[in-house]
Amino acid sequence: MQQQSVLELAVQAGEILLENGAEVFRVQQTMEIMAAGYGADEFHVYVLTNGIFASMQEDGKNHVARLENVPQSSVHLARVDAVNSLSRKIAQGQISMEDAFAELERIRNIPILSLPLQMLACGAGAGFFTLIFGGNLADFACSFVAGILLQLFLCKAEKYKINKIITRLLGAALVTAVAAICIITGAGHDMDKMIIGSIMPLVPGIAMTTAIRDFFNSDYLSGTIRLMDALIIGLSIATGVGAVLGFAAVALGVRL
Repeated sequence: MQQQSVLELAVQAGEILLENGAEVFRVQQTMEIMAAGYGADEFHVYVLTNGIFASMQEDGKNHVARLENVPQSSVHLARVDAVNSLSRKIAQGQISMEDAFAELERIRNIPILSLPLQMLACGAGAGFFTLIFGGNLADFACSFVAGILLQLFLCKAEKYKINKIITRLLGAALVTAVAAICIITGAGHDMDKMIIGSIMPLVPGIAMTTAIRDFFNSDYLSGTIRLMDALIIGLSIATGVGAVLGFAAVALGVRL
């Protein structure tokens, strides 16, 4: 029974890490540290980008195993950091198993930022990226509005569990439409800078970085999966931008 509890604890920790954007090697290493901290025998784990396979020997005779499908929902690095801190406490023998389960439940429920703050951050990010790429203050204001609307759309899409490929495509189309309206009404100055700045919150930078780290750690399968995910998301963003520009040119006769 003790070994099953250890396995359950390790798998729960791995789930939290994986679904919140942790690298594959970090998930595997943390699970091994936790299992070793509670004296697990013959603990084995194999982690993919959306799955965990774990087994251990129970009472020196039988093996118990767990297989979990872990779809990544969003990136929440505070939860990743909290699980890593918990694993260090377990390795140092500073926390009981019951307290560790309670701590995992607390970590799982660490809240995300409030919607208004998320919208403000996304708007500021889009606006300042526009300035970095050469836009002026009018372009900054337009991108700021586009970023706010984008984050509101992304939160609603996550709530209704819309496929992320469709979400990124529609999000890119939304910010492009906002930029087009700003150009038509004279509120903005440089269409390209506004679009580039506004789509930056959609760019899968974490997925690309994690893919490269997986490759460096010889996790070639996971790295390939994450790389393909990033490329498909990039293609979706480009499709959303191109669709709005094409519609404006063909249906409205407006060259932007």
